[in-house]
Amino acid sequence: FFFFYQHFQIYPTMMKLTILATLAASAVAFAPAAPAATTTSLNAFESELGSQPPLGFFDPLGMLDDADQARFDRLRFVEIKHGRVAQLAFLGQIVTRAGIHLPGNIDYAGHSFDSFGNGWAALEGPNAIPQEGFSQILLFVGFLEASVMIDVEGTGNEHIGDFRNGYIDFGWDTFDEETKLSKRAIELNNGRAAMMGILGLMVHEQLGGELPIVGPM
Repeated sequence: FFFFYQHFQIYPTMMKLTILATLAASAVAFAPAAPAATTTSLNAFESELGSQPPLGFFDPLGMLDDADQARFDRLRFVEIKHGRVAQLAFLGQIVTRAGIHLPGNIDYAGHSFDSFGNGWAALEGPNAIPQEGFSQILLFVGFLEASVMIDVEGTGNEHIGDFRNGYIDFGWDTFDEETKLSKRAIELNNGRAAMMGILGLMVHEQLGGELPIVGPM
């Protein structure tokens, strides 16, 4: 975690790397679920969950060429996780730019949550959160990645991206199989849209101007 404590000048580079990573994630966002066979042709995946309107089967970079079971599972796992993070990020942009912030102060010095910038401005610039606060955010994300957002074997998880791990449900087991497939497909599409959406917001933050619903950038 040495880079946590470097000067804020690292943030422009991080911005570029984040955009590149988001582009890579969106490129594989339309990969369908893994088939039962170890290796097979791409035609076998055109009817799988994830190959759905409006684009159908979409793999412009050929990342699924000659893919095996493990490759498909990994792509689906990454897609779902990136989609969930992107949905939270996009929602956070809309909420904070609407003037809704946590109450109280972010530190003992008395700085309120709404005194810091929205979006990327919260990490870089004159209204950015303190470096120590940014480090705490990264550490918390690392904790979630290593201890919470994981698939624990033997806990009854049903599919890739199922992180219930035997202790959280929200009524999932009450749905029939058709409803479960529908909800998983909706999550995939929402996640894909959110990945493109948050990438667009990050770009417009650098360009400036104003966007419908989101407001001034």
